[in-house]
Amino acid sequence: MEDKIKTMARMILDARHVVVFTGAGVSVESGIPDFRSPGGIWERFDPNEFDYDAFCADPATYWRNRLEGRHASALDMFQAKPNPAHLAIARLQKEGRVKTVITQNIDNLHQDAGSTDVVELHGNARWVRCQECWQRMPSSDADLQAKSGQIPPLCRCGGILKPDVIFFGEMLPQRAIQRAMAEAMYCDMMVVVGSSLVVYPAANIPALAAEHARLCIVNLEPTPLDAVAGVVIHGKAGEVLPAVVEAMGR
Repeated sequence: MEDKIKTMARMILDARHVVVFTGAGVSVESGIPDFRSPGGIWERFDPNEFDYDAFCADPATYWRNRLEGRHASALDMFQAKPNPAHLAIARLQKEGRVKTVITQNIDNLHQDAGSTDVVELHGNARWVRCQECWQRMPSSDADLQAKSGQIPPLCRCGGILKPDVIFFGEMLPQRAIQRAMAEAMYCDMMVVVGSSLVVYPAANIPALAAEHARLCIVNLEPTPLDAVAGVVIHGKAGEVLPAVVEAMGR
């Protein structure tokens, strides 16, 4: 693994435009359960509670369930802290080595770690968005409304507030997808961290980059793109990425 870490460090140093693509494996190391693995979030409650059509038909039920604590395990991310992987990525971005972070995660931990240019493919759980005027506001404001008896919570315009994350059956935010695709086409290196690369359409982003750019993958398990990657490291992101940063310094 040490040789692979050195190779990855050299690849980043030699690259002109590095993009990092992250998935749930990064957040797991901060204590946030992923969705699909054994013991994950979907084993703890019904995924239908996060169905977009169901929310639109009866938003009050979603907010009552949330108020009653049924979604507590999904909201553990509000107390989570960035781990060494988030901090390493933020450091590389601050030093100008990484230009953009594209993430499938909704926990805001990249921003908490200090990353500034973050493209969120699946939204951000710390925010809600009005379904009428599309204004965005902190989720804590909506929770306060619900606790005070306003269910579902409403925007100033009277529109219903929905968590600013992608529910089942909901389209991904087009602006984020377009930006991510542009970065994938422009970059000369993409580093995939903590993603199985089996969740689409997000997984199309690294596949697009792999058509012309160098690819590095850091993930506990194999991915469909391992065969075309320049470096593949099967390990914990919180251990591998700090080691890469250290190797770059040497």
